Amino acid sequence: MSSSSISRAAPGKPGGQARWTSSVKSAVGTAAESRSRVWFTMSHGILNEVYYPRVDQANTRDMGLIVTSGSDFFSEEKRDTNSVVQMIAPGVPGYRVTNTCRDGRYRIVKTIVTDPERNAVLQRVHFDALRGHRRDYRLYALLAPHIGNQGANNSGWIGDYKGVQMLFAERDGCALAMACSEPFPAMSCGYVGASDGWQQLHNHKTLTACYTEARDGNIALTAQLDLESCDGDFVLVLAFGPTTTEAGQDARAGLLRHFDAACDEFVEGWQRFHQTLRAPETKDRAEADEYRLSVAVIRTHEDKGHPGGLIASLSIPWGDTKGDHDLGGYHVAWPRDLVESAGALLAAGHADGARHSLHYLMVTQDADGHWPQNMWLDGCPYWHGTQLDETAFPILLADHLRRADALGTLEPWPMVQRAASYLVRNGPVTPEDRWEEDGGYSPFTLAAEIAALLAAADFADAAERPDAARYLRETADIWNESIERWTYVTDTDLSRSTGVDGYYARIAPRNVDDGTPPDARVIAIRNHPAGTAPVLYSNLVSPDALALVRFGLRSATDQRMLNTIRVIDRILRTETASGPVWHRYNEDGYGEHEDGSAFDGTGVGRGWPLLAGERGHYELAAGNRDEARRLLGVMRAQTSSGGLIPEQVWDAADIPEKNLINGCPSGSAMPLVWAHAEYVKLAHSLEIGRIFDMPTQTVQRYARGHAERRFAMWRFNHKIRRMTQGMTLRVEANARFVLQWTRGDGAPTQKCESVDTTIGVWVADLAAELLPAGSDVQFTFYWPDADRWEGTSYSVSVGAT
Repeated sequence: MSSSSISRAAPGKPGGQARWTSSVKSAVGTAAESRSRVWFTMSHGILNEVYYPRVDQANTRDMGLIVTSGSDFFSEEKRDTNSVVQMIAPGVPGYRVTNTCRDGRYRIVKTIVTDPERNAVLQRVHFDALRGHRRDYRLYALLAPHIGNQGANNSGWIGDYKGVQMLFAERDGCALAMACSEPFPAMSCGYVGASDGWQQLHNHKTLTACYTEARDGNIALTAQLDLESCDGDFVLVLAFGPTTTEAGQDARAGLLRHFDAACDEFVEGWQRFHQTLRAPETKDRAEADEYRLSVAVIRTHEDKGHPGGLIASLSIPWGDTKGDHDLGGYHVAWPRDLVESAGALLAAGHADGARHSLHYLMVTQDADGHWPQNMWLDGCPYWHGTQLDETAFPILLADHLRRADALGTLEPWPMVQRAASYLVRNGPVTPEDRWEEDGGYSPFTLAAEIAALLAAADFADAAERPDAARYLRETADIWNESIERWTYVTDTDLSRSTGVDGYYARIAPRNVDDGTPPDARVIAIRNHPAGTAPVLYSNLVSPDALALVRFGLRSATDQRMLNTIRVIDRILRTETASGPVWHRYNEDGYGEHEDGSAFDGTGVGRGWPLLAGERGHYELAAGNRDEARRLLGVMRAQTSSGGLIPEQVWDAADIPEKNLINGCPSGSAMPLVWAHAEYVKLAHSLEIGRIFDMPTQTVQRYARGHAERRFAMWRFNHKIRRMTQGMTLRVEANARFVLQWTRGDGAPTQKCESVDTTIGVWVADLAAELLPAGSDVQFTFYWPDADRWEGTSYSVSVGAT
């Protein structure tokens, strides 16, 4: 590769502040084969972020076409056309895009795929003049590199590979090359907002200055396309590599290969993948097409260098308001979303994919047993919170694969043991709920934790660890028996106005069980303006409570669930033009503001199609199969024109100038892979007549049976102050101890040696017959391994049954 013989550096360094682009994607794609490690996204008829060499590494902001007359006409594909996006075949994430000028002057038709054999995106383009002749127009490609998830400090220049003209960009060991099947008549590199091609074309309708390089800034690359020499037909290649030489080589290789051959191979690869899956049984073509698309969307979000590593979305929520400070957006791996997606692959018959995800989770588990809140594909944390449902979910995936006889050669017990140990050492209170906002007793997290402990007990039995198995089941029973005490509220203004005796609250603070006065049991909602007063936890409700049914802990017809459903529908349900939506919880602020401006840390929570899918699973469990199928259709109605399911739906009056239409995707993330997974699982659950991913252990033990109430649990992170007569007081710690205790009625002080559960917890049980009603058990700890006393005494009062 050589650079241009005459170097002319662009002025205006370093360019304007870098920004990402729209999060409302119309398409995502990649080759089915692992040889090509490139993923692309689209919105507004053009390429957006292109990812390489991992699905969490974006390298472009966008790449689109600009049309001018050379004198008095300027038009951008992404702003000035009506765009129609179609898959090139059912379930195949390659696209035919038709962009028609709103002024009726031109039409651009593009077919977009990745080259299955190399790291390149291919676009076959046809330009038609609808008014005048082709020679009346000039066409330009505009590319904004954001290499390695960053718009700043990119360098670009004009060069060639083996005599083929190209535009190059690189940053920190990653490079791209843009080339065309027809030589570029003109090229330029510039700094965004100062000397980039857009500025010249917008102001002068032609490139008035061609700069050969723009280094260390927020840059854009521009190339003129020769419409006359090719009769309006040409191929653009955007290739990537660790060096500009390798990127240039893949670009030239993509040009030399006939586009139809690459496109056919792309389609055949995806069709072979779909042939390995369980075909949907529905006769509804729209339902089947969305099912296949959803499976393809899930698979498209899997990294090819880290099999089983699935990110949450190839998007950055409200990306056009975000810059380099938001490196990850949603293109990182959340263990919860990953397991939900792996479960959908299992439902679709792709057991290998689900098993790869379990293996990935085994590899990325932290030494203490938990997983990061979210992480890059190499396992490095992105955010640093802890959500205990994300420690429970990998156990449930391992159990589901075990019950499906699909573990293959994997031995998940070491992973399960560490994860279960982390749960019992740190639960049941989660530092953050599944919405990544508040800590406390969350019905959703509790359901996942309890189900995971029972599943882990089965693994412990198989590993011949009976003490661990017994303790895990006993702990699950204690937590399950306490769910209503922690989270079910009664005699509130909300329950009275709804006509029910109570309901499950969204989340209860950790002090709900320690004698704190009711008016001090509050939740500080994270996405409210600074200084906003906390809210009484008893005034907050969420569809999270449906997890108690989904995970098999409570019957769908349990009166407490029916009461909660009535409150949820009254407070959180909104009717839209595309069907009902449910909000995450009342007082939620995660969504656009009332005027449609982007979420900026505060806003108004919007409806989530995902929650319609979760409600559909509840309705199926309740025997309302028709309603469950209707809600599957609602999820489909709330997709984009290309079938992508958004994170949120706009549920207020239309604001056309901000592309916010009632019942249609809002400006948050799209697609949300978790939502596509929910669609696949609900479709399969409807086929088999039951909830596909409901654990069996909880159903047998709680929903159908009755676990004996035996223990009251005291831990340093769960200091109960009261217990009921007839129960054994179990005192737990994460190290060996001797309990010195008295029941406080003049009885002598006694000692009780702790017992190792072999799962990272030591317990001392004070039998029920030793604790009569009215006694006040007082105790302290001696730590033999450290040869010291705790120095603090604790007490638990025993009340009558």
